Amino acid sequence: MSFQGCYKDGSMCIPCTRRCLCISAISLLMVGIIVVIIVLVVTVGIPPSTTVNRLCITTSNLTGFLCDDRETCIPASQVCDQRRNCANGEDEQESLCSDLPNSLPGHLIFYCSKPKFWIYADKRCNGMNDCGDCSDETATWANCPPCGPQWWSCTMVVFHAYCACIPRRFCKDGIQHCSDWSDEYICRREAV
Repeated sequence: MSFQGCYKDGSMCIPCTRRCLCISAISLLMVGIIVVIIVLVVTVGIPPSTTVNRLCITTSNLTGFLCDDRETCIPASQVCDQRRNCANGEDEQESLCSDLPNSLPGHLIFYCSKPKFWIYADKRCNGMNDCGDCSDETATWANCPPCGPQWWSCTMVVFHAYCACIPRRFCKDGIQHCSDWSDEYICRREAV
């Protein structure tokens, strides 16, 4: 007994047309392309996401960190301070704050003259002795501008909270802040 579309042993035979061959060939080609893509991704790796440039200058002219909204610029010292200063909290991400200062972008930090010591970049050239050795105010790599109009320039400051400039409010206050006493004899409280 013979059935059309079947083999003599009774198993089914699927007749294949040209259309069937085309669909099979296209399917095999697609599977091949997918396999090639997977092999390339495994071999070469997934391309890294482009890093976002987060350098910005705050409204008070300080080095800052640009938030995800691309509008908010917070001072460098507000990054990894355990407070969410950016709306999405990107300034407190573990990848950013896990290994200070090594995990921070270079523009956010300033290394003092002693390499183990660092400060946030917005604390550089602020008139205060943040490094403890005045390297953030007087070192050549700090690149600080001369004292501003609200400050008096000293050759050497006795009071170690300041380095090369003292606030004019200390002028003629009866306390020596400069080694040459210029803060008591020459300096005026208001800028000329």
